[in-house]
Amino acid sequence: MLKYLIVALALCAVAHADDWTPKTGEEIRNIRVECLKENPLSNDQISQLKNLIFPNEPDVRQYLTCSATKLGIFCDQQGYHADRLAKQFKMDLSEEEALQIAQSCVDDNAQKSPTDVWAFRGHQCMMASKIGDKVRAFVKAKAEEAKKKAA
Repeated sequence: MLKYLIVALALCAVAHADDWTPKTGEEIRNIRVECLKENPLSNDQISQLKNLIFPNEPDVRQYLTCSATKLGIFCDQQGYHADRLAKQFKMDLSEEEALQIAQSCVDDNAQKSPTDVWAFRGHQCMMASKIGDKVRAFVKAKAEEAKKKAA
């Protein structure tokens, strides 16, 4: 067990020290597909996620944890990496403002919550912030754009 913990901490530290870059839209889509295969969701849950509604349910929490981990913005030893969150989701905010928001949502899991609960807590905080507002506006604009193309 101790050996596993040391390896996990080392991997997390290496991942945090590397030259991480924000993921592209295509990379994000691929990660979501992978995580959906690993953490199947019901049609209702998928529909809710498409509408940016994130129910606090084990399956959804595990899917979000998988996505955040594969995006490289969350690690089960350190939690969310505020710097990476800010770079990945700053939208049209300055990186400084996005970093302040991200830092306000990062916690050290002092209450020792399970990993999926910890990741979900940070996700909910980000979605309740100005960044969440920007993400919702972006997704809405993309959906309207897709409707116009289909018409």
